Amino acid sequence: MSPPTVLYDPPGPRAKRRNLLYTALFLVALGVVAWWVVTSLADKNQLEWAKWRPFFTDSRVWETFLLPGLQNTVIAAALAMVIALPLGALFGIARLSEHRWVRGAAGTVVEFFRAIPVLILMLFANAWYAKFSQISSDDRPLYAVVTGLVLYNGSVLAEIVRAGILALPRGQTDAAKAIGMRRNQVMRYVLLPQSVTAMLPAIVSQMVVIVKDTALGGALLGFSELLASVRPMSANYGANTIACFTVVAALFVLLNLTLTTFANWLEARLRRGMVRPPGAGAPVVPPERPRGPTAWWSARIRR
Repeated sequence: MSPPTVLYDPPGPRAKRRNLLYTALFLVALGVVAWWVVTSLADKNQLEWAKWRPFFTDSRVWETFLLPGLQNTVIAAALAMVIALPLGALFGIARLSEHRWVRGAAGTVVEFFRAIPVLILMLFANAWYAKFSQISSDDRPLYAVVTGLVLYNGSVLAEIVRAGILALPRGQTDAAKAIGMRRNQVMRYVLLPQSVTAMLPAIVSQMVVIVKDTALGGALLGFSELLASVRPMSANYGANTIACFTVVAALFVLLNLTLTTFANWLEARLRRGMVRPPGAGAPVVPPERPRGPTAWWSARIRR
């Protein structure tokens, strides 16, 4: 018999047979759905090689549509990340302030922008830039997309930062204050360094959301990002809509996978830096030799 566990009881013979049956039924259902999708695409002539050939043989489809759209997506996402990360950290720390008016103001801003859909924020930003700024109509969609992403994701990141700091034991703050650290020193040298590794998975998930939400700018604002390139690309290459969406989805997966891989590497590096091997700490300083006529007797007594 399998040894018992704390979280669950090991399945018996009947449960194992039932699990195998459920697995087989799920695989059969998945195969039926896959067969239906492939058959439907074949009936609509979407699997013909002529619709997929341009992505492998014609460099113009990449130079004219895909690479410019990918570049705009990366630019908008990178700008939003660079601005939203410090802004979210600032408001997240402000929500933990000892001053009530600071906590109240920061909480009002965070909850307000977190409750509004990001697309509405983009539309409002686009209208504001059109009326109150001198930004050209060509650059206005980029500014509106970045503004909407920063306002929404900055407020979400503020809650991530606040939750990560509050997740630390209370004793960390008490111990730092006991040795005379001020409030800002406790935050900079004790709380934030320890909470970064705990917050990193949630922060990475929000960065992936930023990359995907850039596609909203192409829906109503005319921002020429990666997803917006599907319509003109399909119109110029024989209505290969399924092929265009598939390639664009693969590029989004590759982009987000690169971001996630980098974040995992960074998290592992930070965790290795926090764990010091034996002997890697500060060098041991030998005690100073006592001096004076009674130094030898004092040292003997202390021993």
